[in-house]
Amino acid sequence: MKKILIAIDDSEGALKAVDSIGQLLAGASDVKITILHVIPNLPAPLWDDGHILTEEEREARKQVIDKWLSNQKLNLQRMFDKAVERLTKRGIGRGQIETKTVTDTLDVAEKILYEAKDGGYQMLAIGRHGYSKAKRLIMGSVATAVVNHGAGIAICVVE
Repeated sequence: MKKILIAIDDSEGALKAVDSIGQLLAGASDVKITILHVIPNLPAPLWDDGHILTEEEREARKQVIDKWLSNQKLNLQRMFDKAVERLTKRGIGRGQIETKTVTDTLDVAEKILYEAKDGGYQMLAIGRHGYSKAKRLIMGSVATAVVNHGAGIAICVVE
């Protein structure tokens, strides 16, 4: 059985990658597709600002971080539902699709590549641009890092 990993975020580029893989593998029964999302590290405003926190400050910070993580997970389910729906519309059985979430301890690209290699996937699909607001001339930073460091993995970068 062929194993395909599709790395997604909440961008149109990620959905294009899902659509491309769905079209390529439409009706295939010998494939297992994993849809992966890497929850990024905490945004800078939520970082510890370097001073020793009182118990009240620690609890307040924990509540803010918990709310941020909860919002990430709510968005995640919506992203996964969209991706799964698009694949099943192409004739890929729901039983052939799994979703996976990992948290970023290094960086998003490294985490995607680790999952691709560790999971023994035959191919990794990723959108050319993610949801970053930064303008890129050729590819987004995550796609660029995946391509630059993805030796030994078949990588499909979708426009």
